[in-house]
Amino acid sequence: MSKELLQKQANTIRFLAADMVQRANSGHPGAPMGMADIATVLSNHLSINPADEKWLNRDRLVFSGGHATGLVYSLLHLWGFDVSLNDIKNFRQANSKTPGHPEYGHTHGIEITTGPLGQGIANAVGFAAASKYAKNILGEDVINHKVYCLCGDGDLQEGISYEACSTAGHLKLDNLVIIYDSNAITIEGDTSIAWSENVKKRFQAIDFEVIEIDGHNFEQIDKALVQAKSATQPVLIIAKTTIAKGAITLEGTAASHGAPLGVEEIRQAKIKAGFDPELDFYVSAEVKGAFDKLIIGSTLQNSWNDSLNEETKKKINELQNPNFDSVVYPKFEEGASVATRDSNHKILNAIAEAIPGFLGGSADLAPSNKTELKNMGDFPNGRNIHFGIKEHAMAAIANAMNLYGLFRVYSATFFVFSDYLKPSARIAALANIPQHFIWTHDSIGVGEDGPTHQPIEHLSQFRALPNFYTFRPADANENIESWKIALKMKAPTAFVCSRQGLKVLKNEKAYGDVCNGAYLLTKRENANITIMASGSEVMLALQTACKLEEEGIIANIVSVPCFDLLMEQDKSYVEKIIDPKTKVYAVEAARALEYYKYADVVFGMETFGASGPADILFDEFGFTVDKLKSKIVADFKNR
Repeated sequence: MSKELLQKQANTIRFLAADMVQRANSGHPGAPMGMADIATVLSNHLSINPADEKWLNRDRLVFSGGHATGLVYSLLHLWGFDVSLNDIKNFRQANSKTPGHPEYGHTHGIEITTGPLGQGIANAVGFAAASKYAKNILGEDVINHKVYCLCGDGDLQEGISYEACSTAGHLKLDNLVIIYDSNAITIEGDTSIAWSENVKKRFQAIDFEVIEIDGHNFEQIDKALVQAKSATQPVLIIAKTTIAKGAITLEGTAASHGAPLGVEEIRQAKIKAGFDPELDFYVSAEVKGAFDKLIIGSTLQNSWNDSLNEETKKKINELQNPNFDSVVYPKFEEGASVATRDSNHKILNAIAEAIPGFLGGSADLAPSNKTELKNMGDFPNGRNIHFGIKEHAMAAIANAMNLYGLFRVYSATFFVFSDYLKPSARIAALANIPQHFIWTHDSIGVGEDGPTHQPIEHLSQFRALPNFYTFRPADANENIESWKIALKMKAPTAFVCSRQGLKVLKNEKAYGDVCNGAYLLTKRENANITIMASGSEVMLALQTACKLEEEGIIANIVSVPCFDLLMEQDKSYVEKIIDPKTKVYAVEAARALEYYKYADVVFGMETFGASGPADILFDEFGFTVDKLKSKIVADFKNR
């Protein structure tokens, strides 16, 4: 392809991006204009098929700098995805296909929602990790694609990028190519005001091959991409670029990062590049033809499909269409004391035995989280992923692995450390990613580790997160029923499990109403109060109810394994389990403010925890039968 045509292609991207931002009067023109040359050459190396965005062996391209949407949408349109010029003209407008930052499932061709800076780098590592495992189980003749990630200075300054890239180097993900748009500009100005590290040495230290190029030299870009394809390590291409390349007065300035260039600035830039200044959103037939991927992509996919034997097709189909009804769940003896982290361990292994694409791991806490899959080996040859002490990257990596197209992946840590991965959990909720988060040590029951390790506000925080379903099972059987629901959901789910043993309850109702988020565990015809609880506090509520009868207070008990599902139920169901004639109490060893949606009185945590044995702490903070009884009696009789 001639240099002249490549330049026309790159300039087309530049002016599409500039026109988008100008029309919207909002957005980021600088990064797309600076990366246009790289994107043009990269396009020639990508194996993708716009006619089938789910083709398993396609190359993945992740845009970590989500603000470079002008580049993203331009490429999707030029390649032949379902993104029209009209869609581009509606950039950042309400109900358009082209929102301010790319969203998975909303815009055709977007591999994953990246959002906050650095997130996309970790996602790319996740795609590469999933691909590595897929290659090991299906064969390198079946899975041999690359994962490309475009990132900028901001992505590499975020801590998640180091966590993720360290993992990539450790796993020797030679299918990963990160292209770093090194323009040395952030919103506040030159990166030197806050950043002075040697990026090349950093990545060499974590086992990356590093290639340095001029990001506007087509030959150097192409040579670097060819070299990356034969690498035996993950690759970082440091592409030195100029932000807003091609602009007249704003090229190389921070002013071009996050604001329109201006009508006259764009007009003069088009004149200088030989484009008609009177034409906005212009794509010549020659340029469209050079970018278009529909014919070559379909050819590549058809050739790949023809290469698959029947056994491989069967394996792929089994991985893509797991039969969750085939899981044979463990049995638990009524009355036995079983921590829900322990019952969860048995459940995880039962699922893994039945579902070949079920895998996951912990942030260095598998022995405590109880997440090891027995006799299933270590990733990338086996199904136990050792993420290391990198919670944020772990969750973002698992997000991408869940979207790879073959696997269902869980991640695990202590509940209190979910703080470290909240941005990734939020993206999972926003993008309908069915990751399973396993969080153990769910309350002040952590005991001696003290308040730094005792989650107080965390249940409330995740219950407030839309499209995120937090399960806190009361016992082993409720845990099973919760998993049956979670496995079939198209949204992220979390399992908040206890460290301490919880008595296995009677199974009279077969937990049939867990799917509604809460259910009536015990019912008294003459009840005058209702007690709502989740997790370990359900047994406390049951025991307290027996004592309350001595005072003439008769309690119905409602178990709330998933508050999020309860909030989705209509009024008739809520009144079925919470008798409107009763006074409603809620008890939870957490902040628990959300219970005021249903409860008249909430007994929760009003402070952080403390260090000491769990039973002492439960007594100190009022979560014992005698103290809960006293509180309810005092309130009920003084109403």
